[in-house]
Amino acid sequence: MSPSPVNPWRFRLLVLAAAVLWSLSGVVLKAPAFEDLPADGRGPAIAGLRALFAALALLPMVRPRRIRWRLGLIPMAACFASMSVLFISALMTTTAAATIFLQYTSVVWACLLGWLLLRERPGRPDAIAVLCVVAGIGVILANETGSPLGNSLALASGVAYAGVVVSLRALRNEDPIWLSFLNQIVSAAVILPWFLIKPIDLTATQIGWIAFLGAFQLALPYVLFSTGVRHVSAREASILLLVEPVLNPLWVLLVWGEQAAWATWIGGGIILGGLVLRFAVAGARRPPLARDVQSVPESAPIAASASAPQ
Repeated sequence: MSPSPVNPWRFRLLVLAAAVLWSLSGVVLKAPAFEDLPADGRGPAIAGLRALFAALALLPMVRPRRIRWRLGLIPMAACFASMSVLFISALMTTTAAATIFLQYTSVVWACLLGWLLLRERPGRPDAIAVLCVVAGIGVILANETGSPLGNSLALASGVAYAGVVVSLRALRNEDPIWLSFLNQIVSAAVILPWFLIKPIDLTATQIGWIAFLGAFQLALPYVLFSTGVRHVSAREASILLLVEPVLNPLWVLLVWGEQAAWATWIGGGIILGGLVLRFAVAGARRPPLARDVQSVPESAPIAASASAPQ
C-alpha cells in the first residue's frame, strides 16, 4: 500500500503559524505592564527569564541520542545570548517597526561573515538583498523619530544574529531542537546573573507575560517551523516567514497605538522587498533543499541555514 500523499498546505500553515507567533514579541513587550521597569536592567532581565522558560518548554523534546558537543556551539550560543539582550533592549527603547526592520539587516552581515569565515561567495541574489537592505537602513535611520540608542541596539542585534546564522550554517547537520534548547539554556545561564546583580522586582503579571513569551512566542514556533519546513522549500519558507516583521509592528500599532514614522515603513518595505527578490531569484535559479533554510531574525531567533529554526 503506497503512503498517502503529503499535503503541502498543511506544512505551509505550520510555517505561517510559527511566523505569527514570533510576531507577538512586540505587542507583549510594549504592554503597559512593563513600563515601570527600570530602563537599564529590564532588557537583560526579560531576555534571561524568557530564555529560561523557552528552555524548559523545549527540554522534553530534546532527544539524548541527538546531543553532540562541538566547538562551534560556543560562538553560536554567545551570539544568540547577545542577540537576545540587544533585541529586547532595542524593542523596549525604540519603535517596534524600527527594531524589527533593522534586525533584518542580519542578511547583509551574514553574507559578509559567510564569505569571510565559510568561503561562501555571495551570488547575484545576495547582492540584490544587500543593496536593498543598505538602502532601507539609510531611509530608516535618516528619518526615524525613535531613540537613536534603540536604533543602534537593533542594528547590533542584526550583527549578532548574523553570527548565529553563520554558526548554524556550520552546524547544519546537528539536531535543530537540541541547538535551540542549548541556545536558550546558555542564554539564561549567562544573562540571569545580571538579573541577580541588579535585581528587578517583577509582579506575577509580568512573570506570566515573560513565561508566555518563552513557552509560546519563542519555543512553540520552533517546533511548528521545524515540522513544517520538512515539506516546504527553503525559498517558500523564507518568504512565508517575512510575515513576521510585517505583523510585529502592526500588532503594536493596533493594540497599543504606537506610531512609527512613514519613512520607517518605507525603509522596511525596501528591506523586505529585497529579501523577497533574493529568495525568489535564488529559487528560480536553483531548486532549494527543504533542509537548507535561510535565516529569519529574532522574533524568529534561530535559524535558517540550519535544518530548522532555533
